[in-house]
Amino acid sequence: MSNEQLVSKVWNYAHVLRDQGISYGDYIEQITYLLFLKMDLEREELLGEASAIPPQWNWAQLANKDGDALELQYRRTLEALGREDGLIGTIFRKAQNKLSDPAKLKRVVSLIDKEGPWVGLQVDVKGEIYEGLLERNASEVKSGAGQYFTPRPVIEAIVNCVNPTIGETVCDPACGTGGFLLAAYDHMKTQTQDRDRLRALRHDAFTGVDIVDEVVRLCAMNLYLHGLGNSASPVVQGDALAGDGGRRFGVVLTNPPFGKKSSYKVVGEDGAVTTEREHYEREDFKFTTSNKQFNFLQHIMTILDTHGRAGVVLPDNVLFEAGRAGEGIRKRLLEGFNFHTLLRLPTGIWYSPGVKANVLFFDKRPASREVQTRELWVYDYRTNIHKTLKTKRLTDDDFDDFVRCFHERTETERFRRFSYEELGGTS
Repeated sequence: MSNEQLVSKVWNYAHVLRDQGISYGDYIEQITYLLFLKMDLEREELLGEASAIPPQWNWAQLANKDGDALELQYRRTLEALGREDGLIGTIFRKAQNKLSDPAKLKRVVSLIDKEGPWVGLQVDVKGEIYEGLLERNASEVKSGAGQYFTPRPVIEAIVNCVNPTIGETVCDPACGTGGFLLAAYDHMKTQTQDRDRLRALRHDAFTGVDIVDEVVRLCAMNLYLHGLGNSASPVVQGDALAGDGGRRFGVVLTNPPFGKKSSYKVVGEDGAVTTEREHYEREDFKFTTSNKQFNFLQHIMTILDTHGRAGVVLPDNVLFEAGRAGEGIRKRLLEGFNFHTLLRLPTGIWYSPGVKANVLFFDKRPASREVQTRELWVYDYRTNIHKTLKTKRLTDDDFDDFVRCFHERTETERFRRFSYEELGGTS
């Protein structure tokens, strides 16, 4: 069975469950829990590796049960593993059984059991299957998952241009399901054959943060299936904007969530909303604003290492919004960083309609009184470009010319150079 056929088979059952009241997102979550349990047991039985799951909660305890006994065992398993540390705790944090009908649960357990052994599949194959499910979920507009999904061609183009190298650390402070981290890993893993360096790459090089528990879970599983993370999780749940954790990174690749306000609701276990936050008071933030994109940009300025590089997707308002904060942050970007390239993205490529976004490429520089941005190159891939999510989809080939221009720095019809003075600065 091909990867595509296996994705279709697993996804087709999602349609059956949806007709029975189970959402796509809930289905993907349950697949995540069950697949992790199945693979953990396979590692022990087929590879001789020590199980990370206590024996009373492993896959065998589920597979040999049905009816109410199965539902009770599964619910208790989720509760117990949610209290664990490391990768297990990250994946099972606040986990709940959304397949409360024992018959539905048994069918999903049987589906995963029959398609094994999953651990015998190549890492790339397992990853492709899971990413296929995530992408299909994102394409279902009603699921709302598209807000976490950056088009793969955009990610690949950014990674090719920023060019993270083996030995560097990579961070995505709004990691979603992990697309940037995985693309960076694929880009870096071919740069060496040294086992120690590859082991360090898998376990030490990548850091992701996201504020949404469910998304962190999907990201952790996505990275795990691609071979990233083992006992520890490369991704953590948290509000990246809440403070400066002190770590610095050589590369930051990210697409912060769209939306103007930095507010979010904190929901307690009883379902009550306890607080709503709009502003972040941080000493390293030069400007206080309720605009979440400006706050993410300031956060990235902080967490970049002295000579770090960033590729960041941000909406148009970051470039044009008036006011003290907007003008001040743009000035800081131009003067304190080498903001060297801007890619104007086409409309129609996002699951949120009408979004106009750009990719900002900039490098951090040591503190200096001299302006660090001497020229900005702008590639316009929006004018006269029409894309849709179905009939005129974005492809990797669409960015070949941009990637070439990025490296060659020769003006073309779409690639223009602007001096610092032309951007409104004074020498």
